[in-house]
Amino acid sequence: MPRTNDKTGQPAALDALDTALLDLLQRDASQPVRALADRLGTSPATCQRRIAQLRASGVLQRQVAIVDRRLVGRPLTVFVSVELGQQNAALLTQFEQRMAAEEAVMACYEVSGEFDFLLIVSAESMEQYHAFTREAFSSNRNVRNFKSMFAMNCSKFETRVPLRTAAGTPAAPAAQPRTRRMPAK
Repeated sequence: MPRTNDKTGQPAALDALDTALLDLLQRDASQPVRALADRLGTSPATCQRRIAQLRASGVLQRQVAIVDRRLVGRPLTVFVSVELGQQNAALLTQFEQRMAAEEAVMACYEVSGEFDFLLIVSAESMEQYHAFTREAFSSNRNVRNFKSMFAMNCSKFETRVPLRTAAGTPAAPAAQPRTRRMPAK
C-alpha cells in the first residue's frame, strides 16, 4: 500500500501486490476488478481498496485510452526544442502554462543542456504545425530559438512505467487466474 514518508516527502516503496496491480493496470486498465483480483490471487475488495489508495496517493493519475494518431488524422509528430531568452521562475512557469493550454502539445519537459524545454507536438499537417509555431513561438518575445525534429517512423511507443518491488527486483508477472474446481458428480 503506497504511503509517503513524512520526513522526506518521498514515496515509500510499493509492496508486491501494489506493484503487480500497477503492472496489470498499465497493460490494460479496462479489466474488471474481479479479473484483476483473479490474476493477482486476491479478493476483488482488496483489489478495489488498493486501486482507491493508489489513486488517492497520486500514484495512479488517470485512466485513458491510447489513440492511434494516424487513424484520427494527426499523422505529424514533432519533437521541438525551445530556448528561452530569459529564465526565471516566473518566466519558466509562464511558458509551461502556455504549453499546457496548447491542444497540440502532447508533452512539455523542462530539460538541461542547450535548450530549456523539449516538446512533443501532434499536428494534422505541416501547415497546421507552421501556424502553431507562429502562434506559440514567433509571437512569444521570450522564445529565443526553437528547433523542430519530425518523426519519420515510430518503432516503439510505450506508456508503461517499469516497476520494481521494494527489494529492487522487477515486478513479477501476475499470477495465472485462479481456477474454481467444480465438485465431482
